[in-house]
Amino acid sequence: MAALPAKYTAEKVSMELKLDLHIHSERSPDGVMALEEIVSLAKARGLDGAAVCDHDLALVDPPEFGDFLLIPGVEVSTQLGHLLGLFVTGPVGTRDFFQAVEMIHSQGGLAVLAHPFEHSRDGARLAPAVPLLDGIEVWNSRADRKLHDANRLAASFAQVCRLPAFGGSDAHRPQEVGNGFTVVEAEARTLAAAKAALRTGTARAQGRRSRAWYAARSQLTKRRKTGAKPLGYVKWAAFAAKCCAQDIFWRGD
Repeated sequence: MAALPAKYTAEKVSMELKLDLHIHSERSPDGVMALEEIVSLAKARGLDGAAVCDHDLALVDPPEFGDFLLIPGVEVSTQLGHLLGLFVTGPVGTRDFFQAVEMIHSQGGLAVLAHPFEHSRDGARLAPAVPLLDGIEVWNSRADRKLHDANRLAASFAQVCRLPAFGGSDAHRPQEVGNGFTVVEAEARTLAAAKAALRTGTARAQGRRSRAWYAARSQLTKRRKTGAKPLGYVKWAAFAAKCCAQDIFWRGD
């Protein structure tokens, strides 16, 4: 049988997806946004999807929002730093890094090291994690607040380790949604296609720095939610003053 002309053969069609892969909802102690607000803000800012990664609390079976990709995730606090679990299908009930990665992978999810140089320039401490990771968050819109070149160091580390680059806003407040994001070419606007595309290592992380004041506001939210004592508010006031100074004098790279 003769082959069909090229114009009749199926061709793979790719589309560009813009995904904020690190957002916190009101389920985090320092978060304030409902899922509906996150989706509304993300769509208004040109995003095709967003991953909700609350602190040590996985988003399981999230509601659907039309063609917007709401990615179930979690941010696990471990001995090697914060670990994002993307596309998880259940809880990640441990704070041990290696067990958490195993649980994320057993659910078919991606294990991504979040803001690895936010507090330290020591990359050697992360060596045990590298073989197990699916990617590194090289743009986090809050990370440079504590260490001014944290994102640059993360990008260099990902390149040296030959790991895919991810980007997210780490938004805790409405003003931050979409300040960091990942651009990837996917075969369809589905969670499965987005996950497959992110695995390829061809994604691009982009964004802009969030104001430090938003970090202060989220810490105030945490104190209110957890019933902090007066001394906790005194410490917050000092932290807030520092954040304001950073916003005033920030020059960037």
